[in-house]
Amino acid sequence: MRRTPVVATVLLLILAAAAWRWKSTPTEPGATPPAAGAASAAGGKGTPAPQAVGVVTVQRQDVPVSIEAAGTVATLQSVDLRAQTTSTVREVLVKDGQMVSKGQVLFRFDDRTDRANLDKARAQLARDRASLADAERQLQRAQDLLRQNFVAQSAVDTALTNVESLRALVQSDEAAVQAAQVSLSYNELRAPLSGRAGLVNAMPGALVQANATATPLLNIAQLSPIGVSFVVPETQLQPLLAAVRPDADGKTEALDVQVSLPGAPRGKSKSAEPALKGHLGFVDNLVDASTGTIKARAEFDNAGQQLWPGQYVRVRLTLRTLKNAVVVPQAALILRGAERTLYVVGPDKTAQLKTVQLRYGFGDFAVVEGLEAGEQVVLEGKQNLRPGTPLKVQPAAVDPGRAQRADTAASAASAANAVSAVASGAGA
Repeated sequence: MRRTPVVATVLLLILAAAAWRWKSTPTEPGATPPAAGAASAAGGKGTPAPQAVGVVTVQRQDVPVSIEAAGTVATLQSVDLRAQTTSTVREVLVKDGQMVSKGQVLFRFDDRTDRANLDKARAQLARDRASLADAERQLQRAQDLLRQNFVAQSAVDTALTNVESLRALVQSDEAAVQAAQVSLSYNELRAPLSGRAGLVNAMPGALVQANATATPLLNIAQLSPIGVSFVVPETQLQPLLAAVRPDADGKTEALDVQVSLPGAPRGKSKSAEPALKGHLGFVDNLVDASTGTIKARAEFDNAGQQLWPGQYVRVRLTLRTLKNAVVVPQAALILRGAERTLYVVGPDKTAQLKTVQLRYGFGDFAVVEGLEAGEQVVLEGKQNLRPGTPLKVQPAAVDPGRAQRADTAASAASAANAVSAVASGAGA
């Protein structure tokens, strides 16, 4: 019975405390309940922070479409010199590795026998010419006597036959003189073309024989101009033929070809090896079915003799040039099957995913369609992006086009300085 008043008292105290707390809670329209304030604070902490990315600016430039292949330097003309007469070597007028000109005398052989034969043929010709002159005089007398009826017609015919026979003999003697002169000319061995001599394989006093199949006396290789032979995959045959096909006027465009020289000293720009420029001179008339390739050859001036027969080089053949093409680094592209996409910086500094069409790849760059020059493409940090992600933009740390743009700017500045110097000199 005593517990009932205690329990009632406790209940009354609890109800009074709840009523007081309910009255002390603000009920104005602008007041924020405690739960709502906590929720608002939690929502503020959930907003994503901008993500730092490295970007590059889309550029427009002329891009050459080229084919690269391995090539071998080959001479356009090369000849082995052998003797055409049996004799002994009298003089050697060339040294190992010497540059020779067309028509230059390289060897002289013992020509005494051939000179004697020539003199003999000339003497025979002189004797027969004298006999012919006498026969012609005899024919003239016979014709005069025939008109006076002192001789018969048969005498005139005999004299005429004798003249014609001697004329044929004189022609034979003239041919014999020419043959002796040709035989004598074989005793001087001249260079049939300009080029570089190889190893000399004959010394004075050595015996040489006509039509010998042994080691030649000398080899001469033409070094300027020179050719570079290479093979092209048959998949590139149609673009190659389209580039060399004659136009409506029957003219064929000379395709530019460059060769890189491995191991050669580089210039101021260390990004590329020095290259020599030439033009395409030959495309084979069939495809090698066993390898699926077609042979081609380019020709180079090679005035400085930088290309050497048998040398291995890298060949780049320019088929055409894409004018004012949109160029981006290949590292910015995202591969999704056959689709190519990349992230660009939107006007509101958020990531936007764009689909592009890859037209041509060259080195670290690619020609694409679907972008405009001046847009900023995400190059670094794209792996963590989603469409709409806020971005903190900064230049990419590794930009493959930065060195190229710097070289272009330096070249333009150098040209401008040269023009300014010329103008200043003209004004002075």
